[in-house]
Order: sequence, then structure tokens, then C-alpha cells
Amino acid sequence: MRGQPICAKPHNVDPKFLQNAKMSVILIIIHACERATDGSMKKILLKLRESFVSVLPVTVIVLVLCATPLVNLSGVEMATFAVSAVFLIIGIALFNLGADLAMTPMGEHIGSGLTKSKKILILLLVCFLMGVLITIAEPDLSVLAGQVGDVINGTVLIAVVGAGVGMFLLIAAIKIITRKDLSMMLMFFYMLLFMLSTLCAVLGKSNFLAISFDSGGVTTGPITVPFIMALGVGIATTIGGKNSSENSFGLVALCSVGPILAVLALSLTSSGDPTYSVPTYSVATELARFGNILLTTCGEVLLALALIVVFFVILQFTVLKLPKKKIVQIIIGIVYTFAGLVIFLTAVKVGFMPIGLKLGKQLADNQTALVIFGLVIGMVVVLAEPAIHVLNKQVEEITGGAVTKRAMMIALCVGVGLAIALSMVRIIFDFSVLYYLIPGYVISLGLSFFVPKMYTAIAFDSGGVASGPLTSSFILPLAIGACSVIMPDNILNLAFGIVAMVAMIPLISIQALGFKAVMSAKARRRITMKRILEADDEQIINFAWERKNGK
Repeated sequence: MRGQPICAKPHNVDPKFLQNAKMSVILIIIHACERATDGSMKKILLKLRESFVSVLPVTVIVLVLCATPLVNLSGVEMATFAVSAVFLIIGIALFNLGADLAMTPMGEHIGSGLTKSKKILILLLVCFLMGVLITIAEPDLSVLAGQVGDVINGTVLIAVVGAGVGMFLLIAAIKIITRKDLSMMLMFFYMLLFMLSTLCAVLGKSNFLAISFDSGGVTTGPITVPFIMALGVGIATTIGGKNSSENSFGLVALCSVGPILAVLALSLTSSGDPTYSVPTYSVATELARFGNILLTTCGEVLLALALIVVFFVILQFTVLKLPKKKIVQIIIGIVYTFAGLVIFLTAVKVGFMPIGLKLGKQLADNQTALVIFGLVIGMVVVLAEPAIHVLNKQVEEITGGAVTKRAMMIALCVGVGLAIALSMVRIIFDFSVLYYLIPGYVISLGLSFFVPKMYTAIAFDSGGVASGPLTSSFILPLAIGACSVIMPDNILNLAFGIVAMVAMIPLISIQALGFKAVMSAKARRRITMKRILEADDEQIINFAWERKNGK
């Protein structure tokens, strides 16, 4: 029987034909798998390259600093930081890919689907509930709540902040539907905010001011930002209008105001004088409880994503009814998002928080070096914030390239660097964060009257996005460490508030970018008109010919 086929086959079919057919089918399957894998691998490799470029500067600066007499870290600490940086790269890459595949499409489909259905009340209810639930599960807020547990009950803080975000996401949706002016809304709410701040100071509640402003920065984190921004794009593009692109921005800006007002209101009802104790975590303790940190982080991220997914599933069956292909893409994206955030947050908690605290304590002995390091690390730390890349991509797409990712990133880097340097100066000279925030917001709101409204909306959104998980998990411990040496009796007022500074400075830097663009355009028009008025007929004809031929 040697040479006989295993399977019986009709006698009238050529064995060579069957063999060739089998080989063709196998080749088709292999080719399809290769195409699918190649497509996914290309996307992952592209994201890995982007995140590598983002994280590398932070890592190099810290490791170079460790080689100087200013800082003394052990070999285990340096190795842990370097390994954490590698996992940070992987985490950011997976998260960004997941945001592209799942978070952004989900937000857009929910916004556009509910708007098309004309069920505005349901849309507003969903905005409120999503704002509350996503914020409650936001990892950034959990980090802040854990660091101020001695001052405010963590559960109460998270619940109050969630309610503030939910209410202002509802207001933001109304703003898009009614096409209200963002600048005037921001002007009103920030006036209300500073009135409450003044009242807190008069009543002796100033210890809560820095925490209040920080809570507004940390709520717009890696889970919240992609969803909220996409939700705004979905609503605005469905409603349409000549200013739909401009109208889609501003949700993150408004959602950053809600938590500040909510915590300020909470502080007015509190009693007693809050105290704060410096955290004692170190690389050794965090490595010892690595398993617990990993499980806790998995639970936090799973809860955050589950809340979004449950709402999306309900809306899918009732309103959206998206095709299966799109649903499969979203499921894959959620898996990437989950894996990326777990890796990112675990690496930050184990390797970056303890190192940030220790760097702050050791650099406090050389105050000039502390300010310079704050400036430099601020300029590069924003590169490693996951939500920044989501924002920059959406800005470039919505503006049709008028505002490039490069210009946005430069403005954000300079702004955040100045914010952290100025925060270190505040720790050294011991004064209230309001001395920065009140003039800063006055300048920001003043600029909104002189720049295109698109720049104002982008700037205020950028402020919330810039203060992401790396700010609360690396820069804030850095400030706490420095303050524990320089001003150990006033940590609550001086160390906290740095997240609020990071959220504020980009408002000025990006609007300054818009102001420069406006003034440049006016200067070009003046030069053109001057040339036309001073020219004779032959020069006008030559000028028109040059403009027509691109010369």
C-alpha cells in the first residue's frame, strides 16, 4: 500500500490536482495570517518606537544625574528604575494602540450615535454617569487619594471628584449642542472658582487649596482623556456647522474645573486642621510587595475599563448597533489598553514613585540644582504621558494640520518645564500657589480674547492632559521629597499644587503659539498691502504673476 493516499478520493480526480489545490489553500491561509500579523506587528513596532523616543529622555536624564555627586542611588535602585523605564515603553505603546482601536472609536460612536437618535436627555444622562464612573476608576485619582489619605478620606475624595467631573461633562455636552462660547464659560467658572478659593483662605481652609487644584489635574488621565475627547468629536461632527471642529474641543477643559469646585466646596464643610505625613515607600519596599501592586493595578484598570464597556454594550444593543467587524476591533483594542495600562502603572509605582521621592530629598541640599532639574525633567516628562499623544494626534487631524503635533509638543514641553521649575522656587521661598494660579489664569483667559477660539479650546484641553499619571507618580513625589527637607512643616501647602501648575502653564504657552500665528498673519497682510499701495502698474502685474506662479 506504499504510495497510496490516506483518504479515499474519486477515481476521476487527478492526484496532482488535489495536491496542488491543498498547497494553494495552505499558502492562502499562511499568506492571510502573515498579512494580519504583519499589520499588527507594524502598528506595535511603530508605537514602540514612538514610546521609546518619549521615555528615553527622562530615563537618560535621571541616570546621568545619578552619576553626579548630587544624587546617590544604589545599584538596585538604578537597575529597578531602568527596568521600569523599559516596561514604561511597552505600556505606553500598548495603551496608545488600544486607544486608537477602542477608546477613541467608542467615544465617537457613543457621541454620534446618541446625537443622531435625537435622544438628548439620554445623551446628557450618559455623559453624567460616564463622567462619574470613569473618574471614580481613574488610576491617577487613586494615586492622589492614596497620597493625601491623612488629610481627606480617600473614598470621599474620589466620590466628590467623580460627581464634579460628571456634572461638568454634562455641561460640556450642553455647550457643544447649544454651540456656546467656551471662553465665556471658562471665564464664568474660573471666577466662581477663585471666589471659592478666596473664601477658603478667609475661613482658614487654605490647606485644601493645593489639593483642590491638583484634583482637577489628575482626573483627566489616560483612561478619561481619549474617551472624553472622542465623545466631544462624535457629538460635534454629528451636529455639524461651520465651527464643528472648534466646537469639539473644550470637554477636557471643563471637566478639569468640576473637581476643583467640588473639593473646594468639600473643604468648606470640613473641620479641624489637617496634617500630612511624608510617605515612606522605597524601591526595596515596593519590590517586596510587587505582587500585591500588580494585582491591585489589574483590579483598578479592569474596573475602569469594565465601566466603559458595560455602558458601551448597553448602548450597542439599544442605539448604536455597530457591525461585528467594528466590535471585534474594539475588543482587541480594550485588551491592548488593559495590558498597556497595567504595565505602565505598575512600572510607575514600583520604579518611578520611590525614585522621585528620593531624588527630591537629595536634590533639596542644592536648591539651584533642584530648580534646574525641575525645568529639564519637566520638559521631557510630558513626552512620556500616554494621553498627550492621543491629544496631539486628534488636534492635528481636527485642524487639518494647521496645528502640528511638533508645534503642540514643543509648546507643552516648554510650558511643563517652566511649571515644575516655578513650583520648586515656591517650595524654596514658601508662598501660596495662588500667587501663581491667579495671575496665570488671568493671563490665560485674557489671551482667549485675542487668539482664534480653536487655540483656546486646545490650550485648556492640553492643560488637563499634560498632568497625567507620570506627573502624579513621579513629579509629585519629587516635590514632596524636596519639601520634606526644605519646609517639612508645610508640605501640604507647598509640595501639593505642582499638578495644578503643570495643568495651568500650557494654557499660556499654547495660546501664545496662537497669538504668534495671528500676529504673523497680520504682519504678512500689512506687508502685502504696503507693497500694493507703493507699487506702480507694472510692479502690480509682476507681483500678481509671482503670486500666481508661487514665486
